[in-house]
Amino acid sequence: MKVSIITVTYNSAATLRDTIESILGQTCPDVEHIIVDGNSTDGTVDIIHEYVPKYKGRLVYISEPDSGMYEALNKGIGMATGEVVGILNSDDFFTSPDVIERLSGELENNNADAVYGDVHYVSNKDLNRCVRYYSSAFFRRWTMRFGFMPAHPSFYCKKEVYERFGMYSLKYRVAADFECLLRLIYLGRIRLKYVPVDCVTMRMGGVSTSGISSHVQIFKDHIKAYGENRVYSGILFDSFRYLYKMGEMVIFKINNRMKK
Repeated sequence: MKVSIITVTYNSAATLRDTIESILGQTCPDVEHIIVDGNSTDGTVDIIHEYVPKYKGRLVYISEPDSGMYEALNKGIGMATGEVVGILNSDDFFTSPDVIERLSGELENNNADAVYGDVHYVSNKDLNRCVRYYSSAFFRRWTMRFGFMPAHPSFYCKKEVYERFGMYSLKYRVAADFECLLRLIYLGRIRLKYVPVDCVTMRMGGVSTSGISSHVQIFKDHIKAYGENRVYSGILFDSFRYLYKMGEMVIFKINNRMKK
């Protein structure tokens, strides 16, 4: 089963090498890497050129202006030749070398349309210290009405699902990923499988972790997504996930202290 991994870049020279090295180090034998660059000016494209020989024909890339991450992801999905599509952001890397092999194996063996797992966050100062663990074990289809979704970087989906239900809407500023999965999972009722594995190490400071203003926009995008897709939810329902996250953070900190 061929897997296409999409990486969106824009002035990502500081972190892209870690992303590329983690893909080249994967044990899965049939991985295509698609890099969609937004016309970077910091040396990102030079790094991509440097690594071309190491991929031995498994790297596809373009560098041209775009309107942002979600347009770039749509380009990448359109370019993908694999049966399965996954995403690895340009400041993230795989937590272990067998992640793609495990996820694609579970997808194939369980006759699923998509699989998903866990991720964890680290700070730029110490990539070995987990500052937040995001487990998708709690997720169920119905919890999307409360703003929950699988950890997006761990979500591996058959390309034909995107062809059937559509890709990322460019009408959403921050949470187009939530709206897309709402269509695929909640409305489309695709077959899902949770895989209890820590898939991706994510640096703090991305779009979804960059302060109060981003969370306000995510909240607005969620409300808009419910309305456009005629999903029964609202402000009170969606607010519940913040209470859950607060409890999750408290438990995480308590567990860390006990380990010390």
